[in-house]
Amino acid sequence: MKDVSIDTITQAFLDYCGPDTDPRTLFVLRKMVEHMHAFAKETELTHAEWMRGLKFLTDAGQISDDERNEFVLISDVTGMSSLVDMLGSRHEGTSSSVLGPFHSVGAPHLPVGGDLKKDNEGATVLVEGVVKGTDGHQIEGAVIELWQTAENGLYYSQDTGQGDFNLCCSMTTGTDGRYAMTTVKPAPYKVPDDGPVGELFRATGREPWRPSHLHFIVQAEGYRALVTEVFANGDPYLDQDAVFGVREDLIMDYIECSDLDALPDDLQIGRNATVPYYKVNFDFVLAPEAAQTPT
Repeated sequence: MKDVSIDTITQAFLDYCGPDTDPRTLFVLRKMVEHMHAFAKETELTHAEWMRGLKFLTDAGQISDDERNEFVLISDVTGMSSLVDMLGSRHEGTSSSVLGPFHSVGAPHLPVGGDLKKDNEGATVLVEGVVKGTDGHQIEGAVIELWQTAENGLYYSQDTGQGDFNLCCSMTTGTDGRYAMTTVKPAPYKVPDDGPVGELFRATGREPWRPSHLHFIVQAEGYRALVTEVFANGDPYLDQDAVFGVREDLIMDYIECSDLDALPDDLQIGRNATVPYYKVNFDFVLAPEAAQTPT
């Protein structure tokens, strides 16, 4: 039996790994374990503290379900999601930002110019723009997913008063690469703090607020998929986002307007449209699939 000590346990883990382990998998696991062991040694971690950490993770698993993933939220509020996003955004395209725990697969298709606001309360917003490559070429057939909170700061999966896929849609760009829709102006909101993440906020004296934003996933053949979110200029929480998701190129202006006749001809105005309304123009720039992240 191999003798394992404080000084040899890290190497022992590496020695136990099989020779057929994928090299990248082995590299990532090796670095993770090295840092975990170094953390325990540096902090002289006690058994009680480690058990409390395991309970934190157990509680995260128990509160997670098909519509809420506490582990994603933990990754978000510790800055890990944003760090990985920034590492993957070192190219000339639009910056990535956090996916968040409330993305739902299978949102209904909305035609370009469609009305997503429907019966939702709140100010009407026209969101439009173009999907293009880093060479400026407009991309036909790009598939966009959008999801956001209602005016009360809740996603449909958090709020039984909202129907399934409320304020969620998918959209496919035409030959001009354009997307457009009317929706409701999002508001700042708190990330869920009724579980382990809330304990983390209270333990560190942090606030769980996020600036108002719209979530997007943009995909097109031959280009790197983009997972991002865009924020409102002037929002009071831009400088203290609970999940560190704000990037300079992801801030957009809400322009107040009052002339409904000035809207594009192909835009569907729902019966719940408000005046004044707001216009937002935001273009997405996709990096080629072959684009390499600088080292």
